Amino acid sequence: MASAVPIGKALEEATCSICLEYLTEPVTIECGHNFCRACITQYSERRKSQSGTKFPCPECRALFQKGNFRPNRQLANIIESIKPLRLQPGQAQNENLCETHKEKLQLFYKEDGKATCAVPIEEVAQGYKVKLQEILGPLRQKLEEALALVSAEEKKIREWQGRVENRRQSITREFKTLHQLLSEEKQLLLRRLAEEERETLQRLQDNHTQLSEQSAALINRITELEEKCQQPAAELLQGVKSALIRSECVKLQPPEAVSPALKSGYKICLDMREMLKRFTLDVTLDPDTAHPNLVLSQDRKSVRHKTKRQNLPNNPERFDPCVFVLGAEGFTGGRHYWEVEVGDKTRWTLGVCKESVSRKSPDHLSPKNGYWTVCLRDGEYEALTFPATPLHVGIRPSQVGIFLDYKAGEVSFYNVSDRSHLFTFTDPFSGTVRPFFSPCAKAGGKNAAPLIICSVPAQARGNLGP
Repeated sequence: MASAVPIGKALEEATCSICLEYLTEPVTIECGHNFCRACITQYSERRKSQSGTKFPCPECRALFQKGNFRPNRQLANIIESIKPLRLQPGQAQNENLCETHKEKLQLFYKEDGKATCAVPIEEVAQGYKVKLQEILGPLRQKLEEALALVSAEEKKIREWQGRVENRRQSITREFKTLHQLLSEEKQLLLRRLAEEERETLQRLQDNHTQLSEQSAALINRITELEEKCQQPAAELLQGVKSALIRSECVKLQPPEAVSPALKSGYKICLDMREMLKRFTLDVTLDPDTAHPNLVLSQDRKSVRHKTKRQNLPNNPERFDPCVFVLGAEGFTGGRHYWEVEVGDKTRWTLGVCKESVSRKSPDHLSPKNGYWTVCLRDGEYEALTFPATPLHVGIRPSQVGIFLDYKAGEVSFYNVSDRSHLFTFTDPFSGTVRPFFSPCAKAGGKNAAPLIICSVPAQARGNLGP
């Protein structure tokens, strides 16, 4: 039995596209499309005044001549055979019909998954829709998880690239500093060598002059005595005794001993810390700036937090409520280096700050507010930029070195334990800046150890280099 699709196609061919009914006296125009004779004739009459004797096909717009119609008897016979099926013209060619009853499918046969008109198809479709929705839920959740993983990986990539870029900048900056310090070290050593050359050469030249003068005096004395020997007896005896005495008193003065070896101290230093030590400063703490809960040592080289608040004058210089203390030294230029022992403390903050920072109202520790500091908080090291910059430390520092280059506008921090660079702030300075210290609270005794400013060897104290 014919299926719905071929029947639908036949219906389409048997329908006039003008009146949308079965073709009556079907005729074919020049382009091959079929219309009712009456419909196409009326269509031509309506368009006569617009396009003369040729008109566009209602379907394809190809021009055809009025009256040039060919009767399509074969199509007329097909239409006559379709009419008894009681199918309506214009019925969709792809409409689903029951293979048994030739009626529109409304039901569904669940057992074999075949559509018939015996089972409600909407009911079955709704059931499958529910199942599809049930599957969509977990799939959407998995998609969210996948997108979250993608986002996490993208974040890791950005963080890794950020670390690499920070390390790249750190290496570049450190080599720039090292090159500058090496250049200055070179000039310093050359100046020292030139000074030693001048001093030693002067001494050697003095010896040479002295020996030349003695040689000339000896030549004169020898010449005098030789001439005396050639004189007649009467002349020779005159003054001979004084000549003998003068000759016997002549002594050769040996030159000053001058060592041919160069002085020590021309060893080329490629160790950053050793180079920075040339700028070592003997930093001490300023008690007038210390918070009342901070206790300074007698030599003002260490500070620790005390739970009980001390009864101290509330002078304008004193930090309160922040547990900070400043170094006694202020800088308006030059290069300065100091080291601080942090030991096994769990929290601390170190660096430099402006002299003008607020002492009574807390400010966020950032360059914008006049602080250039790094800190340790719960095992995490950070440079207190805004926002903070995590520092990736290989070996836990027991000592931290701080190098201030005022003219270059840089504050650099070093892990003395493994001699590695931690971080460098770059920010033009103005006015006075001072060393900054915070041992932080004791945290139940876990952070009770003091911050200790490392002592400076006597021979290095005040040696600021070039």
